Amino acid sequence: MEINKSIVRGLICSSLFAIPMLLSAQTAREEIHENILRSGSNHMAYIAPTKPLTKAPKGYEPFYISHYARHGSRWLINKNEYTSVISVFEEADERGKLTETGKKALRDLKEFYPCTVDRLGELTSVGERQHHGIGKRMTQNFPEVFSGNAQVDARSTVVIRCILSMGAECEEIAAFNGKVRFHNDVSESFQYYLNADWDKKLRESASSRSSIINDYKQKYTHPDRLMSVLFNDQAYVKDNVKAGAFMRSLFNVVNNMQSHDTDINLYPLFTEQECYDQWKWKNIEWYLGYGPAPQTKGNMPFSQKNLLRNVIATADTIVNNRSFNGATLRFGHEVCVMPYACLLELDSCGRQVEDLDHLEDYWVNYRIYPMGCNVQLVFYRPKKGTGDILVKALLNEKEATMPVKTDMYPYYRWEDLRRYYTKKLDDYDKR
Repeated sequence: MEINKSIVRGLICSSLFAIPMLLSAQTAREEIHENILRSGSNHMAYIAPTKPLTKAPKGYEPFYISHYARHGSRWLINKNEYTSVISVFEEADERGKLTETGKKALRDLKEFYPCTVDRLGELTSVGERQHHGIGKRMTQNFPEVFSGNAQVDARSTVVIRCILSMGAECEEIAAFNGKVRFHNDVSESFQYYLNADWDKKLRESASSRSSIINDYKQKYTHPDRLMSVLFNDQAYVKDNVKAGAFMRSLFNVVNNMQSHDTDINLYPLFTEQECYDQWKWKNIEWYLGYGPAPQTKGNMPFSQKNLLRNVIATADTIVNNRSFNGATLRFGHEVCVMPYACLLELDSCGRQVEDLDHLEDYWVNYRIYPMGCNVQLVFYRPKKGTGDILVKALLNEKEATMPVKTDMYPYYRWEDLRRYYTKKLDDYDKR
């Protein structure tokens, strides 16, 4: 069989970037041990970066940011997510089947639940602060982008938590420079690229994932210990509680409590191993649904093909305009940021993994899509004269590798990136 030499060179180049990252990175188990809140997957609260960014290449300056962000931390979306858990506790309490630990858990949940009324899915104060922080750091890291008569085009999906997240970032930019010209817009007409539905090809690719996910749910859900902690009669549990489903539902409520300014902490109900196991099957679920999983034919990241085409088309109107500086800000959801990061192949987001039991060695969901997650493509141009337009990618404000060759990481030639991504999108459309 003849080997394509260009592919081999590409793999070698990718490996050179990946090896130091893998050697220095903690495992997911170690990271969850360090901070149990990471086991919350997409409920994990945003962690502000601490590592300084690489300075601009000599003679270059940033002039444009192309951005897509998820809304910040929120209440759970469905009333049943809270009430289904509380009702199991209440019924057991009425029958005298709760332990003291179970009774305390019920009291905590009933104390918190009134706060959720008429607020389902809305942005919390924690989520608002996350986007104020992101907006402020953008102006601190890239003041040239927002200086003078900068222009900021900000667009959001029609969901309130996204609109408020947009407002928080724009407030910080306005505080940095009152002369910035803003165009903020919210419309159903943007949904096709800000929050696109799956097309027929994607639905067909995803059709087989349910049975796989269910197998891993069962494999990594071990409720016996937890049931003995919460209920004083295991015969009652066997006859009246769907233990595995209840454990998963309770964990869902518990790990989203980090979205709120509250001292209620129910994480101690779970052991570290149980938290890790609940995260593990969720990692697999998100990989199959939105990642480049070979089990779903690697198609799911292409749910964001319209978003990437919008990013490219918008950049085309800007990069050759020497008088322009500013940003395009887009606000949506994790079901967009995750596949978008995978489509861009940032760091290991585009990695295909056959053995799902070892998925976490290569692909970790909370590194991609915590509350407030964002992708920033920062464009640079020569301060004087002409030269290549350069780009670096920030995933959650951390510099990320990209899938083309460069000798000046974290900077890449926009022409190379544009060519690579356009071909990738065209090839998918032809299939």
